[in-house]
Amino acid sequence: MPSGEPSGGSAGTRWDSTMPLRFPEPRTGAHEDMPEPERRAPLRRPEPAAAQQQPQSQPLAEANGKKPGKTRRGGRIALVLAVLVAAGGAAAVMFRQEEAVAVASKNLTQAWRIPAPAADDALVGSWLTDKLLIRASTRGGLRAYGVADGKEVWRSASSAAAVKRGAVPCGMSPTLSAQGVGTVAFGTDGATCTWLAGVRASTGKILWTMPLTSKRHPAAATATTYVQGGVATVVGANFLGGVDVRTGSRVWGYKARGHYCNAYGWGADGVVLVDDYCLDQKTRFTLTSYDAKTGKVIWRKSEKAHSDVTHILSGSPLVAAVHTARQDAVRVLGTTGTGRKLAVGDDELTPGNDSGADHSARLHGDVLVTPASSAGKAVLDGFDTRTGRKLWTLRSAVLAVPASGADGKVYAVAASGTPQLVTVDPRTGRTTPVAGLPVGTGQWNFTAGTVYVTPDGGVLELNALGSNGGVRLYR
Repeated sequence: MPSGEPSGGSAGTRWDSTMPLRFPEPRTGAHEDMPEPERRAPLRRPEPAAAQQQPQSQPLAEANGKKPGKTRRGGRIALVLAVLVAAGGAAAVMFRQEEAVAVASKNLTQAWRIPAPAADDALVGSWLTDKLLIRASTRGGLRAYGVADGKEVWRSASSAAAVKRGAVPCGMSPTLSAQGVGTVAFGTDGATCTWLAGVRASTGKILWTMPLTSKRHPAAATATTYVQGGVATVVGANFLGGVDVRTGSRVWGYKARGHYCNAYGWGADGVVLVDDYCLDQKTRFTLTSYDAKTGKVIWRKSEKAHSDVTHILSGSPLVAAVHTARQDAVRVLGTTGTGRKLAVGDDELTPGNDSGADHSARLHGDVLVTPASSAGKAVLDGFDTRTGRKLWTLRSAVLAVPASGADGKVYAVAASGTPQLVTVDPRTGRTTPVAGLPVGTGQWNFTAGTVYVTPDGGVLELNALGSNGGVRLYR
């Protein structure tokens, strides 16, 4: 059985050049002008996706873009240094979805189901390999199930020492390395992380651990982690940097521009963004993009006030939703940190299907396909990243994550009428049916978690909330 106890090896690795981080407290008036730095109230990172309201399904229809929508959903991680001091797109061009949706010639049925471990269970993250589903949640811990039959293959054991430090998953890399290794953060609950582990997905073996708290910075808080190539990055309350995903040894650590800085960090696959205010520097405010593998600066731009990155939808090219005192905008950021806006209209773009554990937004060539919310309803949007135009909107559909090594198609579950798995043309948004799903599924479950397309063409549904059910495979 794999061990969940922090131990030995690189567990003592400290990033001396990495400044401590702190979570901000909630702030009202999110879209109002930012206060002066010395009065700037910190923000708290939002609760797990369990608290989010699930949108109801709506028929396929056309969306009309109007003005840049508010994109304030994510929280901020405050990177507290030595001393605390005190985004225009072209008009949208969209294709109307067909009113009569074609019906698939084959139908899938439920092959197996894994009940939720508890009604208050919250999905933290998941990995899918050719044989295993690895699921991390606040009540179920870290467990692996066989895709073929849904039977448990391994689970992360919790020793007394691990329980004392915190054995509840609180963060998980969206992807695995080519060698099948990912990173998982653990803590006392789903929002406070005390240590990070490198985990082999095939066996559950913990390869290395490192602490996310210290005597100097004992307060645990939320951390996010990402794997790109052989490097795992962590953006947390006490650390910002990269480690070797195989050994946990340090690759790079964040260095502040000055001695008296207040900085905020966000991460995604391949990139880290840091917004800072340095009292002892000529340029007080900057927004900087770092290569998540090397820690090298990609670009840095000066600002007149703080920026708040609410979502990073793509790492390359970098597409981010940025809130400033003047506006909210989703931008394709170029090599200088400035770039074209996406014509989002009134839609609110999200990296996943209304769940922080879902990272289904992705690029297909020059088209960004992303889950979104339009008038409180779940939709899919397609944007041309070269021009910023909105190409199409697909209503009542949920983006699915294809299996590793899949054919590169865009898969979604359309829940209008009889639910079915479809492929979506990224340029036009036109759908082609693949397989029907049981009547009654997908009405709100699919919008509350992660949907995978398995290597054999099945549909794997992971609910974000225990009260909505556990895991279901349709084959």
